[in-house]
Amino acid sequence: MGKTIQVTDELRVVQVEPYIWEIPPYGEMRVPGRIYGDRATVEHLVADVKAGKSWNALLQIVNVACLPGIQKASLAMADVHPGYGFPIGGVGAFDFDEGVISMAGVGYDINCGVRTMSTNLTRDEIEPKKEDLANALYCTVPAGLGSTGAIRLNLKEVDKVLEKGAEFSVERGYGFPEDLEYIEERGRIAGADPGAVSMKAKKRQFKQIGTLGSGNHYLEVQWVEKIYAPDVADAYGLFPNQILISIHCGSRGLGHQIGTDYLKVLEAASRKYNIPIRERELVCAPIDSPEGRQYLAAVNCGINCAFANRQAIAHLTRQAFHDALGVRPQEIVTLYEIGHNTAKVEEHEVDGQIKKLVVHRKGATRAFGPGRKEVPAAYREVGQPVLVGGTMGTCSFILHGTKRAMEETFGSALHGAGRTLSRRQAKKRFWSGDVIAALAEQGIVVRAHSKSGVAEEAPGAYKDVEEVVEIMHNAGIIRKVARLRPLICIKG
Repeated sequence: MGKTIQVTDELRVVQVEPYIWEIPPYGEMRVPGRIYGDRATVEHLVADVKAGKSWNALLQIVNVACLPGIQKASLAMADVHPGYGFPIGGVGAFDFDEGVISMAGVGYDINCGVRTMSTNLTRDEIEPKKEDLANALYCTVPAGLGSTGAIRLNLKEVDKVLEKGAEFSVERGYGFPEDLEYIEERGRIAGADPGAVSMKAKKRQFKQIGTLGSGNHYLEVQWVEKIYAPDVADAYGLFPNQILISIHCGSRGLGHQIGTDYLKVLEAASRKYNIPIRERELVCAPIDSPEGRQYLAAVNCGINCAFANRQAIAHLTRQAFHDALGVRPQEIVTLYEIGHNTAKVEEHEVDGQIKKLVVHRKGATRAFGPGRKEVPAAYREVGQPVLVGGTMGTCSFILHGTKRAMEETFGSALHGAGRTLSRRQAKKRFWSGDVIAALAEQGIVVRAHSKSGVAEEAPGAYKDVEEVVEIMHNAGIIRKVARLRPLICIKG
């Protein structure tokens, strides 16, 4: 080890373990930067800096390390790529009393996340009927830019969504109470205050509960191709060739509006509290300030909104399976649900002491190891399921959290493959018809509400998800449990 890459006169990246690199503090950095990656990961980040790209993940890791109250390190998972302020795949934990909360560490799609549901069906049972099932899912689950659903809410009901999360959807008959046990935070995070959310944001949610949205959001029917850890797979109820369903979406227009609204609030707070800002979206406020508490309360509302949305989509998915295949809704059970654009109050050990922190995970997910009380009782001995989505034409993974993750990354891990091309670049390079035809040759049925959306999300626009998962596995942050392949993909 000890391999050093000199990037600029001050900035260098040092390899400290086979899959761990660090940026030693310089300038105003309060902690090191830490990157989980192989040499190719780091060389790609370095190349962006040397090419003079102002929007690059390596400098964003440095910028986050300069924020007040940050603990241990500014972290980047193996799927790291540039975001707004924080890199996507970035994690920053801040002392509750001395640290800040930043809009960039959450982003605009608050609590975008994944729910995976399991069935007793096998691939052989689905194959002859997958076209019918794809059509049923396409017609039943609203998707696409600006899509609206069958659930119509008034202002009072929107406030209830923001307070109660998935519980609201269950009370309205969407899904089952037992689903809640297998959702992060049991589908309802405390500390949400609808009064912290603007009327404009609430109005954007009147018709969007139970809708998939657009962009990289999807609903996939998948099958278990490979089991890596049979004991953990047994705990999760997984078996070879099993049919699973994964739903990837977030808080829709409401979450985006919260981000837009608080960009201005936190910009003013940064000036008020004399916090230097190195990129526009890194605006922040002390956590325990009026602005910080208000933003955290609004983020919690966005988190609950996303929980309610995925719960409603899960119900619609069960309905489509019943209509197409005659499967009883009760036979489709929630394996787990996690978010990956959040700021959460958590307790972690830092320098031998248990500290109250606000952990920002931007395009990163919780990966709590064995024994944490937040993990459902059925999974507590093996650690939390970690759900990592790939692309339409590759694969996804179910992983589990580890003790090392708790020690090094505040129980955090990667959330997906990570983009290599922007959406604009992908649309120039790929044509939707070619993408759909290529996937059909692999036996994957795609139903899309937007042709441009298919081109933006072409498999070639992303890193190899198997490579990024292998990095995190070899680093000991997560362990592989199962690899999933897509059969059906519904896109916005």
